[in-house]
Amino acid sequence: MTSPTPSSEPTYADRTFRSPAGLVGGALLLLLILWIGVDAAIRGEGRVPWMALAGLLTAVPLVIAFTVRPVVSANDRRIRIRNPFRTITLPWTDVADVRASYSSELFTQDGTKYQLWAVPVSLRQRKKAARRQSRQSMDDPYGRTSVTADVRATKALTAGADQAMVDLREMAERAGDTPVAGDAVASVRWAYEVIAPAVVGAVLLVVLGATG
Repeated sequence: MTSPTPSSEPTYADRTFRSPAGLVGGALLLLLILWIGVDAAIRGEGRVPWMALAGLLTAVPLVIAFTVRPVVSANDRRIRIRNPFRTITLPWTDVADVRASYSSELFTQDGTKYQLWAVPVSLRQRKKAARRQSRQSMDDPYGRTSVTADVRATKALTAGADQAMVDLREMAERAGDTPVAGDAVASVRWAYEVIAPAVVGAVLLVVLGATG
């Protein structure tokens, strides 16, 4: 009996970025939709149960797509962006920049732009961070001297999306511009597991509404 040959490709740990508010909001919205839809399917009469089931088939995948599904995972080789309907995988050598203005965006070397749904920009959070930075610049009552304290203070004074962009840029800089053996291959995959049920549910709703 031969032992399995270990993989020659090193394992890289992923760092993930996602929206906690999106996860919580999505979970609550799913519970509400399921409660209303299942209740209508069980207690409804005539076409109501079928309409409820078609509505669930449409709504549940869409809610999952826009709240639970989005995530950005990155390691030393590549970045993977899982948006509502697509998953984009890019080696760092293909990435020109990541930035957050009114939304978080990634730009490739050929000018293609991808939105990072998992890292939403909060203007309110930015304003709060700016106020904290202003107060910090006028007076620091803590008298920080250690490097660790300074780093923690800087992160505390930065909005979440902006800090995520800083972290991703640092990962891109560490990766460098030179391709390495076994580097990730750029790819874009459509999320048919989300699109297909939503489309089927929408078609059923239209058919049931037109024949009712």
